Amino acid sequence: MWPVLLFSGLSVLPLESQACDGPRDVREADLATIQAFVRDSGRSVLTFVGYSGAGYEDAAAMLQQAEVILAAEAPEATLINIGATAEGIGAVYQLAKRRGFSTLGIVSTLARDERVALSPCVDHVFYVPDGSWGGRLADTGVLSPTSAAIVAVSRAMVGIGGGDIARDEMLAARALGKPVRFFAADLNHAQARARARAGGMAEPLDFRGSAEPAILFSRE
Repeated sequence: MWPVLLFSGLSVLPLESQACDGPRDVREADLATIQAFVRDSGRSVLTFVGYSGAGYEDAAAMLQQAEVILAAEAPEATLINIGATAEGIGAVYQLAKRRGFSTLGIVSTLARDERVALSPCVDHVFYVPDGSWGGRLADTGVLSPTSAAIVAVSRAMVGIGGGDIARDEMLAARALGKPVRFFAADLNHAQARARARAGGMAEPLDFRGSAEPAILFSRE
């Protein structure tokens, strides 16, 4: 059972610390390979999803929520999975390593091809052959290979804010009966306004991200 989150100057100290010295294992892999890795590890996978490049308006609050979730998990029984990079929700990797967790990153081969930097706190990275970054494919409505792999190997998912990809993955996990917890969080306001201006669009007024209304107001 995950705890109810109550924040009032909360500070949770790590029980064990592991160094963040870069990925030990980076490879291209299909779903069967990732499933075999998880099975051989003897651990289950807890996946965090949320904003990556969009960032967080209140990054400290995001990390505090993640810290309490991690405190309720056993490092010897759990792999922490995110999207392999350090941006946004990827900052949770550092918290996980401080608590002694082994960490996993499942990400599209687009990240490798576009030379997106990996988090120094992710241990095992699996690049999934995929022509998209994730979510449901527009032409078929099915999950992309990357998102399908993430949902398939996850025992449970935690969302802290998030856009379309996080939304699609959480809804798919929920449809399979997997535990999904979601915490509302705004994306970074200044970054969102700057991107809109750069694209010649009106500045946004809503910074919630598309995951919030879909997850909070959809049927369990």
